[in-house]
Amino acid sequence: MVLAISFLFFTAFVASLTWIITRNDDHSTTGGYFLAGRSLSAPLIAGSLLLTNLSTEQMVGLNGAAFTDGLCVMVWEVVCVLALVFMAWFFLPRFLRSGVATVPEYLEIRFDRSTQLISNIIFLLAYVGILLPIILYTGATGMVGILDVPEMLGDLPTRFDIEADTFALWLIVIVVGIIGSVYALFGGLRTVAVSDTINGVGLFAGGFMITIYGLSYVGGDGGISAGLQTVMQEQSSRLNSVGGPDSSVPFGTIFSGIFLLNLFYWTTNQQIIQRTFGASSLAEGQKGVLLTGALKLLGPLYLVLPGMLAWSLFAETGIKPDQAYGKLVNLVLPEQLTGFFAAVMIGAILSSFNSALNSACTLFSLGVYRRVINPSASEQAVVRSGQVFGWIIAASAMLIAPQLAGQESIFGYLQKMNGMYFIPIFAVVLVGMLTRRVPAMAANAGLLVGISAIAIGYFVHPFPLIVNSIHDFHFLGLVFAWLVIMMLVIGEIRPRETEFEQQDVGAVDMTPWPLARPAGFILIGLILTIYATFADFSVLDPDSGSDVPAEAVSVPTETIASEGIRA
Repeated sequence: MVLAISFLFFTAFVASLTWIITRNDDHSTTGGYFLAGRSLSAPLIAGSLLLTNLSTEQMVGLNGAAFTDGLCVMVWEVVCVLALVFMAWFFLPRFLRSGVATVPEYLEIRFDRSTQLISNIIFLLAYVGILLPIILYTGATGMVGILDVPEMLGDLPTRFDIEADTFALWLIVIVVGIIGSVYALFGGLRTVAVSDTINGVGLFAGGFMITIYGLSYVGGDGGISAGLQTVMQEQSSRLNSVGGPDSSVPFGTIFSGIFLLNLFYWTTNQQIIQRTFGASSLAEGQKGVLLTGALKLLGPLYLVLPGMLAWSLFAETGIKPDQAYGKLVNLVLPEQLTGFFAAVMIGAILSSFNSALNSACTLFSLGVYRRVINPSASEQAVVRSGQVFGWIIAASAMLIAPQLAGQESIFGYLQKMNGMYFIPIFAVVLVGMLTRRVPAMAANAGLLVGISAIAIGYFVHPFPLIVNSIHDFHFLGLVFAWLVIMMLVIGEIRPRETEFEQQDVGAVDMTPWPLARPAGFILIGLILTIYATFADFSVLDPDSGSDVPAEAVSVPTETIASEGIRA
């Protein structure tokens, strides 16, 4: 009863406060619905950026990766700060100067309409087939573990002749999918940004709360400090920012695929950067992006450390990595706080889902419906087309999500699949911004060749055997390099007739934030400091081996069994 009351209270609080703040917003025009009327301030941008990223594919997936590989997976949280600095310094001013609502719209300005249409279709296929289903699946997986939903359902699944875990997964996927669709499709970008920011406060509190309770549990009577000492002693070789050759993030991949994936995600991914397009000015956008970077430096404390705590508790139980976080929460969190944390997690799931859905609707309405299907459509018709399309792809994502249950590591699967569209689109955007004579033909070739080459390398025999001889992220780096070279060569052979000149359309005040460069350099310094503090390059020596003892389990399995994983 306490769990249900706290869950319903926090969920209702977020919904009510969001409605109060946004009830008078403009939801009938494309500028109001898709760009929040270009009124977003730095705190709303930072809050929305952070929580859109911090959904359960991060909470569940990245902690699951830490359960397997240790501290080195913090690369996804730390290196992204560098990408955010580049976003504030280089990419955001160019996007805002053009006054665009989508990345493909910018590509149309730089190249032509065919480039815009190709990139639009790639984004939409990726969101429907990859991103939205993964958000729903990881969210449902986390909630099943936190709340022990199969136990709560009792014998209900048996009435439908369905396994309890499968029934629970489908149930949560459908419920979250419907609620998230309501947020995204009836509220627009500002509603998404406001609910994200409110949920962000709860997520931060909840994420750190799990770390604190987890450390206390591992430390026993010695409390938090004893728990931290236990982890440092038992997992000394796993407390290494440098990934060894056998980890999911070998050190060398930081400078190839990992860096490129982070650059795309934080500078070109429509789902993420759409809220920066809604900034009230360049200065507010830069402050919001850099504030996000500062907050991401805290990410390892609640996105990596809990996974390592779970390893100390569950390493000998044989659980899957993606089950580790939910079981940790269920074990260490007091019952009166479980409902609050469940509501926070639901908020995180909704945030990423409704943000991706809103972005998909924006891409379809502005890039396909208004540009191709019905160029003479009214503002209201364009918005309505996005809402109808949104319900269709939301239903598709709900059907696909439960099919992902067989993946060994959902976070690894996400990064691998993201590479298929991240790398080609980022290569085209970067070449477009850095050159003036590369033509649309080169950009279109880059998009089509890039996504085809990566898909063939992943799935068409015998190419996966060749790709597997190097790391996936090195493969993505090689594809990126060849795409850039190909486009530059085409630009030399068949250049544009005239040089591209970007025009300032006057959408927002383009005066930069005076502290943007100093703040960015401070963040870069902190990145280097964090890495240097935890770096042990001896793991790069193939003869060094691992010194993590197999018996390094701080709480005996029988202790957990006797206490039970609390429902």
